[in-house]
Amino acid sequence: MSTNNYYGDSVEQHGDGNIGMIKNSSPADPQVAFREMIAAVQILRGQVNPADRAVIDESLNELTASDGDEGRFRRALAGIAGVATMVGGVGVPVVEAVQRVAAAFTQ
Repeated sequence: MSTNNYYGDSVEQHGDGNIGMIKNSSPADPQVAFREMIAAVQILRGQVNPADRAVIDESLNELTASDGDEGRFRRALAGIAGVATMVGGVGVPVVEAVQRVAAAFTQ
């Protein structure tokens, strides 16, 4: 086994013949990514203070009301990701889910 670091990723290789690593594991279906993000956000929502909960609620409302407006959609994602980032480790699954949604909807 060998371990190398590539641009901040720690990569372990077991055996011979490994030729790459998967960097983008986002769901191919944007709706699946969106549903997974909403589930993660709902869990986080129950763990934050009322001010952060208000930001999450406003951002969720914006997501459903964006009507294809990409700027509005991205601002709502940024609001959710901002709260998730500020709360630390408990927010990591939400940050990752937001990134998957952003990637899935911009493909």
